[in-house]
Amino acid sequence: MAKMATEMQRFYKDKVVFLTGGSGFLGKVTIEKLLRTTEVKRIYVLLRSKRGQEMKERCEAWEMDPVFDNLMKVDPEVLNRVVPLGGDCQEPDLGLSTSDRQVLVDEVQIVLHIAATVRFMEPLHIALAVNTRATRLMIQLAKEMPHLEAFVHVSTAYSNCVIENVSERFYPEHLTCPVQRVLDLQESLSPELLDSMAPALMGRYPNTYTYTKALAEQMLQQESGDLPICIFRPGVIIASYKEPMAGWIDNTNGPIAVLYGAAFGVLRITRLNVKAQAGIVPVDYCVNLVLTCAWNTARESVIKLPPEPPIYNLTPTDDNLITWGGFRDKASRLRCNYPLTKMMWMPFLHCTTTPWLFRFLVWFYHLLPGYAIDLVLRLRGRKPRMIKLYDKIHKNIDILAPFVDTTWHFDSSNTLKLWRSMSAGDQKLYDFDLGSIDWDDYFLQALSGIRIYLAKEEPGQETLERAKKILRRFKFLHRLLQFTLCSGAAAILWSILMRIFGLFI
Repeated sequence: MAKMATEMQRFYKDKVVFLTGGSGFLGKVTIEKLLRTTEVKRIYVLLRSKRGQEMKERCEAWEMDPVFDNLMKVDPEVLNRVVPLGGDCQEPDLGLSTSDRQVLVDEVQIVLHIAATVRFMEPLHIALAVNTRATRLMIQLAKEMPHLEAFVHVSTAYSNCVIENVSERFYPEHLTCPVQRVLDLQESLSPELLDSMAPALMGRYPNTYTYTKALAEQMLQQESGDLPICIFRPGVIIASYKEPMAGWIDNTNGPIAVLYGAAFGVLRITRLNVKAQAGIVPVDYCVNLVLTCAWNTARESVIKLPPEPPIYNLTPTDDNLITWGGFRDKASRLRCNYPLTKMMWMPFLHCTTTPWLFRFLVWFYHLLPGYAIDLVLRLRGRKPRMIKLYDKIHKNIDILAPFVDTTWHFDSSNTLKLWRSMSAGDQKLYDFDLGSIDWDDYFLQALSGIRIYLAKEEPGQETLERAKKILRRFKFLHRLLQFTLCSGAAAILWSILMRIFGLFI
């Protein structure tokens, strides 16, 4: 007997959705969830050609993507409901053809604007085009859609990172220049000149990503008009907890890079405030709130449009917080469960918040071993790689430092109210209650996912046992190295003390 559809499932039945950012981490999981749990009629996805792959080829490659594996086994034709449209959020007109634009205007009922460049140090002219101007273009397009029921804009909880207590409201007062003036500068200045003005325009914002996301929010505040629109602000999006499969991840952005580097035994020291709160959110919980936001926006707009677009923050709740120290310790405690066969040394990770101490320890934990490995590679006629890798790692650590050194407090009143308004069936199907997450279990799943989806290790027990054997070997060598270094240091200290003692005899 078929299960009775929930209220949200009934809402999405036969709907036409337009989604940007469909090739990204959050976008792909959103598409999978829509296809698996609802009977949406069609999902239009804005895609651009990339790395020599045409737009249609990129879409067809999803059939081989692990995120759609379980879905394809149940319904091999399921991706026929996904229609790619050629476009690019960096283009002045979104890169849409006239005919494709008209199709969207005529058919779309739900818009999910997920696309963004998440590179923290992206040149300002690019970040501004993708994160801010594209938002305006999406609003303009949405205003032409007569059947529009909901528009969800995905921002970030750190769009207002210049303050430490963030409510679910707009903060235009922290911008040095109004969004309209910044976009006018983009139109009138060369990219090089605009980029050179970045420090003055950004003010206290630490990077172009958070700055252009803040500008986009001001844009929505000013220009949303009578659109049924809302803003979703997730924390740092990390590997999935349960869906589409436990621990799924396809990128090394943010803190997952720390776990990944440590698992290989390459990253051994980093800048991290172990007492600061970690604003991490599994990707499947983010997707569930995105879809719930669209349902709720459509439902409430029928009654009365709010004066401003409502905002929904999603970060760990007060009753289930996790610190960066907890992040490190849980991963460290569970690393023996899912080691890697490709590890270069026994995984361990030391943390400091002091920049000069980090720079000092880097020489011993990273650079000296890196130079030694590169020397061996050169002697074997192979290309050295470790110092180049460490240079990239250290730059990323510096970029992420402000976000792992500070505790932000996010108000989530709107999100909590939304959760309580859902039926029990929808709460189970579209769960975004971070208070219910078992973080120990989560990290167990995440480490397994890193091993399979990032390190590309075979999921079988045989490979896992081989990795555990390699880990035991490196653990022995690590202890041996520690003993040798400590013995050497003790011998040197003893020799110095004996010489000093000899001077007084």
